[in-house]
Amino acid sequence: MNTAAIYHRPESEFAYLYEKETLHLRLRTAKSDISSVQVVGGDPYLVEKGQRETLIDMVKILSTDLHDYWFASVKAPFKRLSYGFVLTSEDHVQVFYGDQGLFPLAKNVLGSPNLYFRLPYFHEIDRFKALKWAEETVWYQIFPERFANGDKSNDPKGALRWGSKVPGRQDYFGGDLQGVIDHLDYLEELGINGIYFCPIFKAYSNHKYDTIDYRKIDPDFGDEKVFKNLVEECHKRGIKVMLDAVFNHMGDQSPQWQDVLAKGKDSKYAAWFHINEFPASYKESDDFEEAHQLTYDTFAFTPHMPKLNTANSEVQEYLLDTAKYWIENFDIDAWRLDVANEVDHAFWKKFRKVCDETKEDFYILGEIWHSAQKWLEGDEFHAVMNYAYTDAIMGYFVKKQFSLKEMVSAINQQLMLYRDQTNQVQFNVLDSHDTPRLLTQAQEDKELMKQVLVFTYLQPGVPCLYYGDEIGMTGGADPLCRKCMVWKEDEQDQELFQFVKKLIALRKNWQKMISQARMDWKEANEETGLLILERKLDGKTLQAIFNTGKQEMNLAKTGEILFSHLSQQKVQSITLQAKGFLVLKI
Repeated sequence: MNTAAIYHRPESEFAYLYEKETLHLRLRTAKSDISSVQVVGGDPYLVEKGQRETLIDMVKILSTDLHDYWFASVKAPFKRLSYGFVLTSEDHVQVFYGDQGLFPLAKNVLGSPNLYFRLPYFHEIDRFKALKWAEETVWYQIFPERFANGDKSNDPKGALRWGSKVPGRQDYFGGDLQGVIDHLDYLEELGINGIYFCPIFKAYSNHKYDTIDYRKIDPDFGDEKVFKNLVEECHKRGIKVMLDAVFNHMGDQSPQWQDVLAKGKDSKYAAWFHINEFPASYKESDDFEEAHQLTYDTFAFTPHMPKLNTANSEVQEYLLDTAKYWIENFDIDAWRLDVANEVDHAFWKKFRKVCDETKEDFYILGEIWHSAQKWLEGDEFHAVMNYAYTDAIMGYFVKKQFSLKEMVSAINQQLMLYRDQTNQVQFNVLDSHDTPRLLTQAQEDKELMKQVLVFTYLQPGVPCLYYGDEIGMTGGADPLCRKCMVWKEDEQDQELFQFVKKLIALRKNWQKMISQARMDWKEANEETGLLILERKLDGKTLQAIFNTGKQEMNLAKTGEILFSHLSQQKVQSITLQAKGFLVLKI
């Protein structure tokens, strides 16, 4: 028995309230090392009196290249629990694992109440709660400057003709909020029910991540009246609205930073920023976005984005009032938090409290590119942008950096980092304004793109489509991924549009199962590339079959075909071509 691999931690993703009176327990062991696990224990006050029992057998649910993960769902009649694990190895060794470690299985060990893990009381207020509407949402990300120009009168000076060139870092084309309103029927037809906007507040750049005024819509995009109309029109269509909050840093054209530059340490805003030496200064480089010898902290090394001191009470008040302002006055449904991992946890806890008090069922999404357990304990964010999940999928299907089994292992590892209800609302992206477009990364292979999209939309979490992907737009790294949306129908891939529309409908129709059902990898054949994933819930089974290899496959015909591509039905079998897939109800 590999005892070093055995791991559990109460009050974490290994032991948490899933529903009001239901506790989810997980246990990690070495791969293929343990044959069975039982949960033993009972009410803490009864265990102290020697009244314990075998509560449930655990089920091995997922495996990585190194570990197996075991699962059990437990109820406790008095909403409190003492519990431990009895593990039996493949070579029939038995141990007890509890709060004080591993012990040979014996009566005196089982009879020692202090050796058990403990959940003293199931506090509903502490339970991480997934938002039902968030589980049901398919998001659509819009980079406002490039989606549509609906009002020529607010075009910035020097704006270029729509789509007239490949965008440079400082180009403007006149995209605005009226342009989004004008195309809401298009988005409704596509089937999305949430829009994630990159920043729309007054800022210097075209990307607006260098905020000048957090309480004002950028004049290039319109005004508050137009935005209010946009939110109302979205809500009429059942579309949620998420805004991008850039609270890690501010733009250097903001009045606060300009006051610091003018008055130095005597500025009333000096403590709003992390200034290491006065005067605040830097040396330019050949790149507008980078500088040398900065005397103040910034986002990355960008001199135009000085970092805010969110531990400062005045900064807190300003930003928290800003968050409340847009919820109260414009009825937005969610915040996406830029560079969220570089802001202190104390601030985010206050931010969550303000949002919850201002609007019920408000969704908070953090931009974090790495493991994010600390932010996802129920008192800060609901979800993060699930880039590690993206890396696993893209690493196998598109970039060929992972083997099939390595991808499955990486996905399983990510799923075990978080509570089940967290996984249900994680934000799954394949590309964004920060990355090359999916079709470009797929070497403009649309069949591969379709396969990757379907696989992703069948994962737990909520998918997000980057504007224009549905019509075949391409683009490399920033700024090439920020091209103007193509609106001429003869330049759009209408077949791809219909494919994405059908995929979104499939995801919405089977949302509960896709969100909540356990992942069951029926096959991941490294030699042939055959990948079969099943999801089961409430007596129903959804099965997805992918040919990720290079040769066509003949498969036995089973179930009702819900969605397929590059497949041909025969009397008793189905031929599945390379890059093809089947989604079945069985």
